[in-house]
Amino acid sequence: MKTNMPGKSFSGELPPLTEEEIEISRRLRVHVGVLGGEIGERNIWKPDALKAAAQYVEQSLAELGLACDRQEYELPVSAFNAPATETGRITFANLDATQRGTIKDDEIVVVGAHYDSVRGSPGANDNATGVAAVLEIARILKNHRAPRTIRYVAFVNEEPPFFQSDLMGSVVYAKRCRQRNERVVAMLTPETIGCYFDEKGSQKYPALLGMFYPKVGNFIAFVGENSAESLVERCVESFRRHTKFPSEGGAAPASIEGVGWSDHWAFARQGYPALMITDTAPFRYPHYHTPQDIPDKVDYDRTARVVAGLVRVVRELADK
Repeated sequence: MKTNMPGKSFSGELPPLTEEEIEISRRLRVHVGVLGGEIGERNIWKPDALKAAAQYVEQSLAELGLACDRQEYELPVSAFNAPATETGRITFANLDATQRGTIKDDEIVVVGAHYDSVRGSPGANDNATGVAAVLEIARILKNHRAPRTIRYVAFVNEEPPFFQSDLMGSVVYAKRCRQRNERVVAMLTPETIGCYFDEKGSQKYPALLGMFYPKVGNFIAFVGENSAESLVERCVESFRRHTKFPSEGGAAPASIEGVGWSDHWAFARQGYPALMITDTAPFRYPHYHTPQDIPDKVDYDRTARVVAGLVRVVRELADK
């Protein structure tokens, strides 16, 4: 297990938002408002909402000049007690848009987040904030010509009953990457990134980890399995060098609670270096997986600082 990260986490009063961060905050509010507010709960039990969320992602990427590809797969609705359809099946789609590299175009940096929500929750923080981050990173980097390819992905079916199963959208996607012999050199997933507190005791941890990390939930965390130690270190070092915002990082066994709780888990199973960026979800966010996970619970300004930092991290990874 690796808990000691390069660089030093920012501490003290946050500087004023830059003009770029103000714009990111505004746009995050729009994206989360649509996904977690207007559309709301989106999953196999709310198939029309799930389809609407996919269409919103496709439209948002198209407006950036990035064409979306769809990886579709079908499942019988009867197996999940889902609403009936004419065919008795429902079609799910992973969505991706590729920004081709200039020199090392066969080396791919994947930035992806899941667009479904858990049953009974509108999923504003989990995970409309993550999808919004992917869309904002794509917007800011759309004209950046990097040596490596950047691929922006929206995954379906991360939440139960598909979580960590063969039917999880990112598992379907990562398996195809491996079947195609694609060289994914880094996979980053923003997962529940919109909650921050300054009160002592606002941050909880799985057993044992609390002795290594702060008790105040004002930071963003970079989390991967042991196999992703090098990637976690690179990302934390980059973030800390460029971004004045508290940050922590760790590489730990997947058996530790929370370490594999997002789409990076699927890529790790295929041998790809992968991590999640998170506010630590249930270890901090009181509205996790509840009907109260609504857009006005998200801290857009602090999330904007995180997203601006992730833009720089992704750019550095792609510029290698």
